[in-house]
Amino acid sequence: MSAVMTTISEGEMDARTKPALRDEGARLGFRLTLPAQILVLFISAFPLLMQLYISVTDWSPLSGLGWWNPWEMWNSFANYTDLAADARFWSALKRTAIVMVVCVPAEFLLGLALATLFADDFPGKRIFYSILLMPMMVVPAVAGYMFFMLFQSGGPVNDILSAITGTPVTIAWLSDPTLALIAVMIADIWQWTPLMFLILLAGLVGVPEDQIKAATLLGANPWQRFVTIVLPKMKTIIIIALAIRVIENFKIFDTLYIMTGGGPGVATETISVYIYKVTTQDLIWGYVAAIALAILIVLSIVAVFAMKRMARARQMAA
Repeated sequence: MSAVMTTISEGEMDARTKPALRDEGARLGFRLTLPAQILVLFISAFPLLMQLYISVTDWSPLSGLGWWNPWEMWNSFANYTDLAADARFWSALKRTAIVMVVCVPAEFLLGLALATLFADDFPGKRIFYSILLMPMMVVPAVAGYMFFMLFQSGGPVNDILSAITGTPVTIAWLSDPTLALIAVMIADIWQWTPLMFLILLAGLVGVPEDQIKAATLLGANPWQRFVTIVLPKMKTIIIIALAIRVIENFKIFDTLYIMTGGGPGVATETISVYIYKVTTQDLIWGYVAAIALAILIVLSIVAVFAMKRMARARQMAA
């Protein structure tokens, strides 16, 4: 009887002490990580708050004031009203949207086609896999210089077109407003399709094979299996891949700037190039801070939308 009572009392003590020990462990973990949390919060919050502060002033490095005294040049929300009426800003945003609308779907479709091809084994797969990933490894500035040389009037692109047509082709790709933007988009698609391919291939490999085999036994053709099984299972991966490329396309700069510098004129000036020019040439840092915050809000909305879609896709998959 006493042994039973001892066992019961020990069980009651365990039930009481385990939550207390768990809480104490949580408090200890919080205290140990608190310095790192404060540091991360400072690193992320301070620049954002400083940017918000500067965005409501006319401060610039040439004003003679320290970065801690921009309040002396307070202009309320004039930068934001100027931003709403800035035709050059809206044109740059429009060109960025055009690049995004063309490049992201093209990279997705090419990446999905290549991922579907590489999901099966074939001779030389590893070699082709390594070759396919090489463009992603190239530094964007180097890729920009490569395509700058390719699209010269006497460059390889025109030489290939001359060989195909049988007549001399001397198209000034980077001097034509429309063709220059097309050349930039070709360079972006070439470099970042491998990233889309890599992400989609990871999702494709994770599709359960037993479901595909079951659908095959039931008489489903490859297209039906792809639409009814593969795509629904890859929905979360697809959203992640598209969100990454949409956000990255907003930041396209290196390749474009090396190839065209935003020209001819402002024909290829995207929002990143526009911000760079206003920052380094005009030195209107208060206005630049307002532009950057506006872009941050837009990209945050895109990220939140993507996260909601991901959560909904997971619920449907479950």
